[in-house]
Amino acid sequence: MVPARRRRPPARRRPRILVVDDSEGIRSYLANLLELRGYDVDTAEDGSRALALLQGGAAPDLIILDLMMPGIDGLETLRRIRDLDDEFPVVVLSVVGRAATIVEAMEAGAADYLNKPFEEEMLEITIRQVLQERNLELERDRLAEEVEDPAGAAVWHSEPMKRIRALVDQISDTDVTVLVHGESGVGKEIVARAVHAASTRSDQPFIKVNCAALPNDLLESELFGYEPGAFTGAHGRKPGKFELAHGGTIFLDEIGEMSPALQAKLLQVLQDGEYTRLGGNEEVRVDVRVVCATNRSLEGMVEQGTFREDLYFRLNVVNVEIPSLRERRSEIPILVDTFMRRYSARYNKPLRPPSKRLMAAFSRYAFPGNVRELENFVKRIVVLESEQPILDELSQADRGAAGVSRLSELLDEMEASAGALPLREVGRRAAMEAERSAMERVLHETGWNRKKAARLLGVSYKTLLQKIRECGLEPE
Repeated sequence: MVPARRRRPPARRRPRILVVDDSEGIRSYLANLLELRGYDVDTAEDGSRALALLQGGAAPDLIILDLMMPGIDGLETLRRIRDLDDEFPVVVLSVVGRAATIVEAMEAGAADYLNKPFEEEMLEITIRQVLQERNLELERDRLAEEVEDPAGAAVWHSEPMKRIRALVDQISDTDVTVLVHGESGVGKEIVARAVHAASTRSDQPFIKVNCAALPNDLLESELFGYEPGAFTGAHGRKPGKFELAHGGTIFLDEIGEMSPALQAKLLQVLQDGEYTRLGGNEEVRVDVRVVCATNRSLEGMVEQGTFREDLYFRLNVVNVEIPSLRERRSEIPILVDTFMRRYSARYNKPLRPPSKRLMAAFSRYAFPGNVRELENFVKRIVVLESEQPILDELSQADRGAAGVSRLSELLDEMEASAGALPLREVGRRAAMEAERSAMERVLHETGWNRKKAARLLGVSYKTLLQKIRECGLEPE
């Protein structure tokens, strides 16, 4: 990158609007109108394209969505937008007379609606009101989340994470690229944001791009932007994420999903600090620090020929390996408290401390989804105002893990005995394990009502009691 640079004062960001409409004329009209009114505008010709942009990291301040579109219609697009993020403000466009559809859209989470055709003044008023309400919500969320550090203080309490924090501080005054490894949900983005926050670029933009969420042609236009006429629907110049991150940091999540062609273009940016937009010839020069993350083995991909070796060496200047939550269990109580406070404030729910039973279940659970899975568990507990659904889910996972463990022990014993264990004995013990698993599940579902469980299992009450003793089952 450029070694010497002059610090620029932070620019006031223009609100960004995503226009989703299958009519090219309406898209062009709205894009031109809104840009004249001081907004940055992205466009999408259908619901699939809009969802791909959002999944790829696009974060518009407002979405204008036509309800009558071929393929994925506006209502289904709205529902899927809500599944991705329930906080994107969406203004729907509807043909006059479709009152029932408008009601359905509002119930699905639309912030407001406009009938076609609409007055430009009404469009401007609607956009202003929705953005003002959104800004108030963001401010409330910010105040509600002041209980934790913006860089995610709750994850820095275990010894492994303290060592990572020390490394982040050590490289704070440099511009070296950073490669973050770890399972999904361990907190790779938190580490990337910490690298940015500790750097001399902290007052400049931090731009995130999910490389796995977009097809490669869309990813290229998102990263590097495009010129008018670069492809169908490219009506104006669009700056890429690298331009938006100029002076700051760009975070490329799931870098292992990037195609070889894009890898070559990224290598050029890392080497020379410049590139060309899609459909353009002019060199765009940028000063950006690059932080990448992956849950895949890039070394293995280099050996297989699916990831460029020269790019790997460029990215792997500082390597940060984030351990799984299973290796950082001391963080669980702090994370649970943080998430409880956050979502109680956000959803205006009573703040209730977690029960000892819940914390014991968390301490045993393997958390394949790591911190993200724990956060979702706590969010559900707060919203539902009940721990029981999560306790049931964790209990079922415990039973499944125990059954797999016992079968694994039997297989290990067979291997160690070199065939000395009779096949009849293997069959008997495997059958007992299957019976144990079935009884455990039914007893749990019936609340340990043995008579009801015996009926469901098709055995006598006496037989069930005998098998419960043989298997050593006990109520939770």
